[in-house]
Amino acid sequence: MTAERSADSGQEAPGPGGPARPAWTFLTNHGHVLLSVAQEPDILVADIAERVGITTRAALQILKDLESAGYLLRTRVGRRTHYTIRPHQHFRHPATAAQEVDGLIRLFTAAAPGDAPAAPAEP
Repeated sequence: MTAERSADSGQEAPGPGGPARPAWTFLTNHGHVLLSVAQEPDILVADIAERVGITTRAALQILKDLESAGYLLRTRVGRRTHYTIRPHQHFRHPATAAQEVDGLIRLFTAAAPGDAPAAPAEP
């Protein structure tokens, strides 16, 4: 079943047994890719794409965007790629430019309330 959007409410039609969901999300695909890498630094591009719900090609482009903007470093380890997050980079939007991405990463990578969040590595 494909999700149908209600023009007047901005909602997607409910899925099987579920309530309607907003047609938009708070985080962009760039944010989801960054969080995927933060949670699993040796993740495969295909796994990032599946997790985020985008194509492998789109995931690769986003990884290139994040690397060129200084948010992550890519290192080849044999046939695999290891990603290192640079947590002290600031958000790009002027309204949030005073904040570092580390806060977002810590918010979404904490295992459970009260647990110490995993600290991303910085070179």
